[in-house]
Amino acid sequence: MSMTDKTMAEAALRERLKELSCLYEVVRLAAEQQDGSLEDILQGIADLLPSAWQHTDIAEARVTLDGRDFPTRGFVESDWKQASEIIVDGKIRGRVEVVYLKSRHVAFEGPFLREERNLIDALAAEVSGIVERYHARSERARLEEQILHADRLATIGQLAAGVAHELNEPLSNILGFAQLAAKTPELPDEARSDLEKIVSASMHAREIVRKLRLFARQTPARREEVNLNDTVSEGLYFIESRCAKQGIRIERRIAPDLPPMEADPSQLHQVLTNLTVNAIQAMPDGGSLVIETGLDGDQAVLIVEDTGEGMSEEVKRQIFLPFYTTKDVDQGTGLGLSVVDGIVQTHGGSIKVATSPGKGTRFEIRIPLSGLPSGSEVQI
Repeated sequence: MSMTDKTMAEAALRERLKELSCLYEVVRLAAEQQDGSLEDILQGIADLLPSAWQHTDIAEARVTLDGRDFPTRGFVESDWKQASEIIVDGKIRGRVEVVYLKSRHVAFEGPFLREERNLIDALAAEVSGIVERYHARSERARLEEQILHADRLATIGQLAAGVAHELNEPLSNILGFAQLAAKTPELPDEARSDLEKIVSASMHAREIVRKLRLFARQTPARREEVNLNDTVSEGLYFIESRCAKQGIRIERRIAPDLPPMEADPSQLHQVLTNLTVNAIQAMPDGGSLVIETGLDGDQAVLIVEDTGEGMSEEVKRQIFLPFYTTKDVDQGTGLGLSVVDGIVQTHGGSIKVATSPGKGTRFEIRIPLSGLPSGSEVQI
């Protein structure tokens, strides 16, 4: 072998070692950061790529996924570019690119070597696998959280059923005897006032028990023909004075000629009441409360939107958990939104929540016009 041939062979060997080292480092990076963010992994891969190409000193790289770019610090668009697509589940999600900032002699693919084409294709395939595995881990974590959530709800449901049953009878006795005592002739005003407080507290406690029974699926839904607009009108009648006192303006956006729907009227009323009360409590300094109805295909739409305090993403993720509340002890039990969620699910519907701190909250509820199956029970 001549000296020239030997030099070329050594140079080719060095290039192959660089390529293999790059692939190894990419695999190692993905393994070490598998619990980290996908963004950090993709940026790390982009930073590794230039060292594997022949002209390392003028090479830059970029990884693109779903429209987001992860470039090396000196990356600029160039006429001397090599790229390979990132394909996940049969769909093109992005690409891996390497560019030269200056022109070099022509090789296999412009200034790039044949082996570099094989390398960038292999790297794009590796990135595709990394993205697939990352999504699989995220989905598994989500499903595991759902299983844990369902287990917690089953336990809480059993507890709620027992508590509701045990409390119902003594509360009824307290309420009945207090109301009976209040009818005593010539009762002193102070005693009458105390009895009224007992009655009021008992009614409040009974309402909590009713919600517990509903949460524990002991209250079956009734199937009737209901007009959503009528439910809204009746519900707003009871909160108008409270809104006026707090400086809250109610804006009605009622769709005309809304067709009737098959639903439980009392449960729909409870959905509206819980959402509007939450909205009012979120606007202690006043604001605007929008109540909107509409029709989208075969679904009735109810929107309750406020200009209140809003919620963080962390709070938003937990608002439908039973007994979860950010309110003071005297302002809520944490059952309201979990009951709302259960009622909507029972009716075959869905809830979308849009919120951000300081910008208010928007609940959008969609329920099929015939969404309440016979014999349905609330399922939280």
